[in-house]
Amino acid sequence: MFNSITNKPTVLGIAVIATFIAALAVAPLAVAQEHEHGSDAAASKEVSGEVVDMMCYVDHNAVGEKHGQSCGAKCVKSGGPVGIVSEGKAYLVVGEHKPINDQLAEYCGKSITVKGKLAERGGIAMIENAEIIKK
Repeated sequence: MFNSITNKPTVLGIAVIATFIAALAVAPLAVAQEHEHGSDAAASKEVSGEVVDMMCYVDHNAVGEKHGQSCGAKCVKSGGPVGIVSEGKAYLVVGEHKPINDQLAEYCGKSITVKGKLAERGGIAMIENAEIIKK
């Protein structure tokens, strides 16, 4: 990039440095835009169903209040993934980019309604920014 004899930068060297600096300046903006949920994000939706701990539900179809209030609640309280099963479809349930296990553990094995943004990818459905609807 620099000529070792005259110690003056070349045009190519200046162009490379300018491009690198511009990329560093724009990178945080690109990351922030990617993180925002674009126009393909679904509108808010309410889903009613049984709260399940996803590990036991997926592994051996564990549902019902008996399992939910014993094993299921323990799994959810200890940080296992939590979901809602509604009309045969399972939804992973999360808060605003964080688990809401503490709020949902007491409902494990019981039917409730949550409201949040529905997202699906690769066969997995998720309700994010979920809030429990009191009825």
